[in-house]
Amino acid sequence: MYIKRAIEETLQSISATFPVLLLTGPRQVGKSTVLEHLAGNTRLIVSLDDPDIRFLAKTDPSLFMQRYHPPILIDEIQYAPELLPYIKITVDRSKRNGDFWLTGSQSFLIMKGVSESLAGRVGIAQMVGLSFREIDALPSCPFNPEPQELMDRLKVSRKIDVRELYERIFRGSMPRLYADPSIDPGIFYRSYIESYLKRDIKDLAQVADELAFYKFMTVTAARTARPLVYEEIAQECGVSSPTVKKWLSILQSSNIIALVQPYSNNMLKRITKMPLIHFLDTGLCAHLLRWGNPETLERGAMAGAFFESWVFSELYKSFLNAGREPPLYYYRDKDKKEIDILILQNGKVYPVEVKKSGSPGKDAIKHFSVLEPLSDVEVGTGSVVCMMNDLLPVNEKNWYVPVWLI
Repeated sequence: MYIKRAIEETLQSISATFPVLLLTGPRQVGKSTVLEHLAGNTRLIVSLDDPDIRFLAKTDPSLFMQRYHPPILIDEIQYAPELLPYIKITVDRSKRNGDFWLTGSQSFLIMKGVSESLAGRVGIAQMVGLSFREIDALPSCPFNPEPQELMDRLKVSRKIDVRELYERIFRGSMPRLYADPSIDPGIFYRSYIESYLKRDIKDLAQVADELAFYKFMTVTAARTARPLVYEEIAQECGVSSPTVKKWLSILQSSNIIALVQPYSNNMLKRITKMPLIHFLDTGLCAHLLRWGNPETLERGAMAGAFFESWVFSELYKSFLNAGREPPLYYYRDKDKKEIDILILQNGKVYPVEVKKSGSPGKDAIKHFSVLEPLSDVEVGTGSVVCMMNDLLPVNEKNWYVPVWLI
C-alpha cells in the first residue's frame, strides 16, 4: 500500500528546476518508494544495492553510463561516488532538467562528492519518516502558529486521545509499519539497527566497535529532549569527548537525531550555548531504551520527553517536506528559564511550549516573557502544544494548541 507523501510536490519542483535531484534520509523512510511512484514508467530504475551493478558503477563508471542512460533513478548513490563526475559530464551535455534522480542514506558521505562534482546542477531534499498528517492522509504544510492558520487547520484535522497518541509515538514513523500494521515494531527496529550498524556505520563511517556505538546510541536516546553535554555521554559510554562529537555528527547527518541550536540574539543575555537533542523517530528511541509497549511508555518517567520529541519531529517534518530548512530553535538561560521550541519565520519568533497535559494552565507561558527585550524581531503568537480537546486562547497573545493540530 502506497502512502502519499507530503514531499512529492517539492520533489517535482526540484526535478523541474535542476538536472539532478538528490533525496537523502535514513534507511526505510520511503525515499526509493516515493521516487519510483513519481517516476511511473518514465525512467530507468537502478539500485546500487545490487552487488553486480555496484561493481560496474565503481570500477567502470563510463561503461555504467553507457548501459544506464537518463532519465534514470539511481538508488543508494553513496555506494558509488565514482559516478558523480560522469553524471556532471552527461548533464552538461544534455542541459535537461530532471535527467537524474539520486537517493542516498548517508548524506555525510554524499555531500562531499556532490559539492565537488555537481555544484549548481543538483537540487537537494531531505526526507525522514511519516508525519502524523501523512499517516492520516491529511493536508500538510509548514506549521504556522498564527491564529487564523490554526483555525484553518481545525477544518482538516482529526482529534486523537492520549492512548492513540502514545501508540503512534511507540510505533514510530517508518512507512512499512503503517503499510503493514501486523509487523511487530520490536522485530522491525531490531533489524533496522542491525542494518544501520553493519551497513552504514561500520562500512561507510569506519566505526570499528559496533557494540560501543550501539551503547552510545542508547545513551543518546535516554537524553532525547535534553540539552547536550558531551562529557556526560563520553563518561557513560567510556569513550572520549571528540569521539562523542564525531558519532553525534554521524547520527545527525543520518537524520537519526536533530541537534537543535539555542536561539541567540544580542538583546538576550545569559543564554546557554548547548544544543538540544531530539530523536526524529520516537519508535526507534523507544526500542533502544527497551520500552515494551505504549502503555508503559505513557506512564513512564520519560513520557514527557517522548511527547516533546514527537512534537518537535512533527514540526521538523512539516518544513522538510516543503523543501525548507526547519527554522527551529530553543531557549534556555543560566537562570534555567526555558522555552521548548522557537520558530523563526517571516521576521517573527514564535515561542512554543510542549506540555503532556489536558489542562496545562497559564504557568506554561511564564517564560515567554524572556523574549520581551527583543527589538530587532517581532515576538509572534505563542503556543502551548498539549492534550486539550480544542483550540483555545490562553490570553490575547497565546493559544492552547491540541497536539493533533500540528
